[in-house]
Amino acid sequence: VQVVESGGGLVQAGESLRLSCAASGSTFRVIYWGWYRQAPGKQRELVARIDTHGDTLYGDSVKGRFTISRDSAKDTVYLQMESLKPDDTAFYYCNGRERSTNNWGQGTQVTVSS
Repeated sequence: VQVVESGGGLVQAGESLRLSCAASGSTFRVIYWGWYRQAPGKQRELVARIDTHGDTLYGDSVKGRFTISRDSAKDTVYLQMESLKPDDTAFYYCNGRERSTNNWGQGTQVTVSS
């Protein structure tokens, strides 16, 4: 499974952004699709996750502001981010988790200015 992220950029606090994760390969093997982020000097953390049934899980810091979704016909996972804050500044990574393999993309930078 290969994943490629896009949609990052520089925005001001309060604005919105939508990230996309285009997947290819044996995507039927993926159990969870997730978005993670890593800020300088910090550990990578879960932002949001969606499983094959459409059940979602969000990190506490983004609940109510971010929405993860998947278009199975396009094999694309989205992260809609609203009310962005400077603390949301990080490199965002898409992940497709199989039973025994984690598939990561190269990431996309999101920078939120105050």
